[in-house]
Amino acid sequence: MQANGGQARNGEVPARGSGRSGPGDEAPPHGPSNGLLSPVSGPSGRKQRQRRLSPAQEDVVRLIGQHLHGLGLNQTVDLLMQESGCHLEHSSAAKFGSHVLEGEWEKAENDLNELKSLVHSPRVILKMKFLLLQQKYLEYLEDGKVLEALQVLRCELTPLKYNTERIHILSGYLMCSHTDDLKAKAEWEGKGSVSRSKLLDKLQIYLPPSVMLPPRRLQTLLHQALELQRDRCLYHNTKLDENMDSMSLLVDHVCSRKQFPCYTQQILTEHCNEVWFCNFSNDGSKLASGSKDTTVVIWQVDLDTHQLRLLKTLEGHAYGVSFLAWSPDDNYLLACGPDDCSELWLWNVQTGELRTKMSQSHEDSLTSVAWNPDGKRFVTGGQRGQFYQCDLEGNLLDTWEGVRVQCLWCLNDGKTVLASDTHQRIRSYNFEDLTDRNIVQEDHPIMSFTVSKSGRLALLNVATQGVHLWDLQDRVLVRKYQGVTQGFYTIHSCFGGNNEDFIASGSEDHKVYIWHKQSELPIAELTGHTRTVNCVSWNPKVPSMMASASDDGMVRIWGPALFSDNQESEEACSSMDS
Repeated sequence: MQANGGQARNGEVPARGSGRSGPGDEAPPHGPSNGLLSPVSGPSGRKQRQRRLSPAQEDVVRLIGQHLHGLGLNQTVDLLMQESGCHLEHSSAAKFGSHVLEGEWEKAENDLNELKSLVHSPRVILKMKFLLLQQKYLEYLEDGKVLEALQVLRCELTPLKYNTERIHILSGYLMCSHTDDLKAKAEWEGKGSVSRSKLLDKLQIYLPPSVMLPPRRLQTLLHQALELQRDRCLYHNTKLDENMDSMSLLVDHVCSRKQFPCYTQQILTEHCNEVWFCNFSNDGSKLASGSKDTTVVIWQVDLDTHQLRLLKTLEGHAYGVSFLAWSPDDNYLLACGPDDCSELWLWNVQTGELRTKMSQSHEDSLTSVAWNPDGKRFVTGGQRGQFYQCDLEGNLLDTWEGVRVQCLWCLNDGKTVLASDTHQRIRSYNFEDLTDRNIVQEDHPIMSFTVSKSGRLALLNVATQGVHLWDLQDRVLVRKYQGVTQGFYTIHSCFGGNNEDFIASGSEDHKVYIWHKQSELPIAELTGHTRTVNCVSWNPKVPSMMASASDDGMVRIWGPALFSDNQESEEACSSMDS
């Protein structure tokens, strides 16, 4: 076959239907599915009849032909169709596509009449005609032919009696004073090949694939294949390239474990006692760690080298720091203490100054906190029955009586708060209409929980049970993850990695466990800590970076072997195949 193409005769731009057999072509006019191919010359010079193609083989040939045509290899497509005896598209569909791309609207409408017998519903033709006339109307407007556009609107679009609401919107475009205004209001690229190609893509949806292939069908199938391989890859932790240019189609996609955050990159030893909590900022540029030693340490993350350095230390938390929450803009940090702490601290991270120290009563136990998405309010509570909503000055805005709070989370709607309590459940509380309802019910105490970015999934650490994944919308238990040792210590797990495809949790056996979200068995067990690992946090902007905090007084930063200065042995990351 010829490898060059895309040049039309007489300098004309090749039509979208190039390579399709039609009336008057030399190829058989009806090109039957599974038809015999034309005789070709064999090695001896004698004519040989090719074998019959199966329907699946014809589909493959058509897909290849469409892809080559998209690359401009039109002569190659012509030869492929001739040699295979296939037709890339029905002759009427080929004409239709060419007329749409050339803006010959009357001819395109006539083509629609020929296509009526090939579609399943007359209403499909109506929808397609509406889209054609809409493009015609907009192009008239862009050309300044207001009277012609008005004629299309009144005498062609309106009589269709289809999508009246859209017709009203189109009529409003008559008031546009210039082309840019029209394009902006119509969200339209303007007259030309770009908008017409998009129109043809929309029109193809309504035609059976035997008549006209869906746009870029081969690319779609290849992309789906790569997505399936990615989903089956236990260690895939990077974004799938949308155009697939960086992905090889010659071999199956496999990620190495050495690219995964299984190796200790750095050990932070600033704390002099148990480290109870750690949390990356929303922009991934900082890490906050809280300790029994009464301090919060803010670490600066170098997003290029993935190294952390001490930025500032926030002191004075007499009871220790057991929970930290960054404000949505990362300007503020809320700090809570253990059960006997009645104070909540609000720090300005930029200046290192304490903005508010809140305490409603010495009887309170403010052990958990969550920010409202607006960054102007937060909720806090504890196991003694406190549940408050406050502003940045610590002023009490709302209160919910008698709720023994274990852990809190604010949903993205800005009005709903999820709270786990001492009744082994998670309830949702609406602070606008003051309603509440059960969302999750467990058989054992919920020590902590976190919610995915989408707000759909919740990850629970359940006493004596381990890590559970719940679907908050359907209110069902999705998965129980195996391996972790969870007694009655408060351990904080997290979602992480690219697209939050992974789950990590500390454990009382001194390890960090990582699971792929779809698999109950751990894909990695990270060793290095010498006491209980209380908290893990995955950097939201660096999928290959994770932090863990332990009673051994250390914060470990985990990353891939690629970036490690002193790579640990393979035993540091034992993999379990699911």
